[in-house]
Amino acid sequence: MNVDLVIVVALLIASIAMFAIGRPRMDVVAVLMIVALPLTGVLTVSETLAGFADPNVVLIAALFVVGEGLSRTGVTYRLGDWLGRTAGASEARVIVLLMLCVALLGAVMSSTGVVAIFIPVALSVAARTGVSKRQLLMPLSFAGLISGTLTLIATTPNLVIDAELVRSGNEGFGFFSPTPFGLVILALAIGYILIARRWLGEDVDSGGGARRTFDLLLSDYGVDARTHRYRVGAASPLIGCRLADVDLGAGRPARVLVLEQRRLVRRSVLTTADDARVRSGDVLVVDVALDAARRGALELTEGPRGDDNVFAKHARQLGMAEVMIAPESYARGRSVVSLRFAQRYDLVVLGVRHKGTAAGAVFPSIRLATGDTLLVTGGWNAIQRLRTSPDGYVLLDLPVEVDEVAPAANQAPFAIASVLLMVVLMVTGVVPNVIAALIACLLMGAFRCIDMPSAYRAIHWPTLLLIVGMLPFALALERTGGVDLVVDGLLGAVGDAGPTVLLAVLFALTATIGLFVSNTATAVLMAPIAITTATELGASPLPFAMIIALAASCAFMTPVSSPVNTLVVEPGRYRFGDFFRVGAPFTVIVLVVSVVLVPPVLPLY
Repeated sequence: MNVDLVIVVALLIASIAMFAIGRPRMDVVAVLMIVALPLTGVLTVSETLAGFADPNVVLIAALFVVGEGLSRTGVTYRLGDWLGRTAGASEARVIVLLMLCVALLGAVMSSTGVVAIFIPVALSVAARTGVSKRQLLMPLSFAGLISGTLTLIATTPNLVIDAELVRSGNEGFGFFSPTPFGLVILALAIGYILIARRWLGEDVDSGGGARRTFDLLLSDYGVDARTHRYRVGAASPLIGCRLADVDLGAGRPARVLVLEQRRLVRRSVLTTADDARVRSGDVLVVDVALDAARRGALELTEGPRGDDNVFAKHARQLGMAEVMIAPESYARGRSVVSLRFAQRYDLVVLGVRHKGTAAGAVFPSIRLATGDTLLVTGGWNAIQRLRTSPDGYVLLDLPVEVDEVAPAANQAPFAIASVLLMVVLMVTGVVPNVIAALIACLLMGAFRCIDMPSAYRAIHWPTLLLIVGMLPFALALERTGGVDLVVDGLLGAVGDAGPTVLLAVLFALTATIGLFVSNTATAVLMAPIAITTATELGASPLPFAMIIALAASCAFMTPVSSPVNTLVVEPGRYRFGDFFRVGAPFTVIVLVVSVVLVPPVLPLY
């Protein structure tokens, strides 16, 4: 072992130790390695920094932006709604459906991008169903990794290994070569995770009290008890009326709080659009009950609670917040009517708590006092503007629904079309994957699914730094003779035991290296070892290369084994040991299954 190899191995061990103890942060460790490797003289500065120009790094960054576009348009949350409705209260069904969706979509897209897209979906489902997010995000990363075993283009390691096969003069993989193995592994993973998820425990409390929901706020202010929903019938005289001119003839002012209309393929809500015209099929939310004589062609629908709650149903467009009257507030001593909230702040007041008690239907005429609170609704942007108003309002903690705001909800069809085009371009290979992803980003920007500030915020820079910092290790180990040393040692130790044992050893070696470096770097390192080993034995390189591909995608044991794992660390509050505790047993299962299945499907000779 030469001095250069000793230095590189020492740096690798040092980075592993820092990853294991969690100090400093993983991205800081990556930067330390970027600084240290050129100082060894093994790699030049350009070679060490080459990861910043790596197409796969740019691809991952672009897919973060695509995922944010799907979130901003509400697509991911709607998928989460579908998963929640379909799974019901069954935790097992939630996990099965989530893993299937991620794995199948990941078969034609970057697994890292898919996981980035589905993290908000998983968090949304966890919030709605009560399932621990720790028990959802780890299965999410498992499914993302396993998706790499379903098609050739599903993950970068597959492409790296295929390129090495072709470079060495062998036949490469077909598009569906990994699929038979991937389907078996996916089925095993779903069964395994349904048992192993209990080892992850419950969510880690990040501090702070529980935030309130729309339903709780509506109940606290008595809004649920006094508001009613009416659908406009085809013969209603209200059709064509301006919202501001609607007269329900209730004997006292009957305010239309919300107008729900269908626009294109989805329903939209309006609160302060006085010029909006009422149409057949619209839904009016009003604050009085209308008797049959006054109702006319208005059809009473379900009340504000339940699945048809218009406020909760449109929470990604329609905001809600509590506002407290400060001592110096402009509103002190005035009534809600005189404040003209809709005209001044583009918000509708739903109710008032006066001196600690819900004021009921008479709240518009009550003189407001210091400490009184208003429940307001309207666009989330209008609510945020109220925070900076000079009129002396204190915006209290926003409800939990703010976490699922979809500011570009009307652009959802364009976001879906952009993603579908990207997938088609990737599957057909008309353009490189990174160009396909960048085209999707540009289309989302053009259709206002995402803006530049949110695009920059969407990119998870620590993940990119981690990938860039670890990639140079593969080149450094190859250049210092580490690869040749491994091949010689492998053949000397188990070369006489037969190809099946060699397959098992190669899988175990790949999985072990994957404990410390990314699966892409592991594939770069192990592909030439596997192909050279097969050549020395006179065997077909395909099963040996496939073993490396399967092992590289089984990077379950550490948070640094794959960007997929790194993505879920923070939202799941996982520790290094969580991955090893759940991932190590399953890696052994996959090893056994792979060694049994690969030789019959891809003959050794």
